[in-house]
Amino acid sequence: MQAIAHFKTITRHRHLVCGYCFRLGLYAQGLKHDLSKYSPAEFLVGAKYYQGSRSPNDAERKATGVSLAWLHHKGRNRHHLEYWVDYIIREDGSVGFGGNPMPLRYVAEMFCDRIAASRVYLGNAYTDAAPYNYYVNSKGTIMIHPDTGRELEKMLLVLRDEGEDAAFAYVRQRLREDREKRRAKA
Repeated sequence: MQAIAHFKTITRHRHLVCGYCFRLGLYAQGLKHDLSKYSPAEFLVGAKYYQGSRSPNDAERKATGVSLAWLHHKGRNRHHLEYWVDYIIREDGSVGFGGNPMPLRYVAEMFCDRIAASRVYLGNAYTDAAPYNYYVNSKGTIMIHPDTGRELEKMLLVLRDEGEDAAFAYVRQRLREDREKRRAKA
């Protein structure tokens, strides 16, 4: 069991996300980010399947056929698109299973989460294109609402093409616009 190494990895990731969220003015989200990873249901499994270069959930899934730690985690953390997967009512009235729209503040936290995960797992091989490439490679296999997918992809494209400062400025602007829109509706 690699408890110390796992603790260091998840803590480094959490601190990175916290700093990124602070850059966006999402202070409470930054402070609360991924706290469930320290719960026994997630931490003990993470320590058991620790790999250092990728999520231990993948190793648990490979060993047992399912990642109970991931099921626990995604059900408690709104910045994961999987949290928002549920029954949906289509325009024709039929019911199906798919991604529901995510509030923009959680899309922004997901953006921060993807940067931090890429930095932690890729180390010196990290580039600003890495989070975008990871998203694009998984795009065909995930259940994400089209609006949420467009928002996230645009954030990641700005990061890839214009760099971190421009991307965080873009996301801050999108959050301001979203706040104004919500105020106008109230």
